[in-house]
Amino acid sequence: MDDQDPDSILIERVGRGETAATRMLVTAKLPRILGLATRMLRDTAEAEDVAQETFVRVWRHAAAWQPGRARFDTWLHTVVLNLCRDRLRRRREVTGDAMPDLPDPTPDAEAGLLEQERGRAVSKAVAALPERQREAILLVHYQELSGGEAAKALEISVDALESLLARGRRTLRAQLATREDEI
Repeated sequence: MDDQDPDSILIERVGRGETAATRMLVTAKLPRILGLATRMLRDTAEAEDVAQETFVRVWRHAAAWQPGRARFDTWLHTVVLNLCRDRLRRRREVTGDAMPDLPDPTPDAEAGLLEQERGRAVSKAVAALPERQREAILLVHYQELSGGEAAKALEISVDALESLLARGRRTLRAQLATREDEI
């Protein structure tokens, strides 16, 4: 048993077909999976489809899960990333290079107008990053994965991840500074 992976026991139980364990896993992981998929796809309905596909894969592979090879959470984020990448690729094939700018589906009525504008500017700036930089930023800053976990999910070294993060942050700072001047 892998003592370092907090999900090992739960995955074993899901693999044995325990309904309660499956419910617990979905309850624990769904918000983060939906958050990542929504940020990547900028479409709530597609993000929900990705989450559903992800849990179907978990259910199918849980019995064969081998603790110690990778943390379950890292594998789960890799699945979500790959499903999102596939959908984004299909969109580009259908619509060409330009993707429509979709509004943020979760308006915050209590936040001030300036804060909403800043949030949209950040979302837009993150969405405009090159794919790998965007994925690194989302995994580390929004999904709160450690550098090692994010690097594994992206199948790159920690040094390569740090490089992506540094370039992404630099680009975001420049884009947001320009937008602040406009506001």
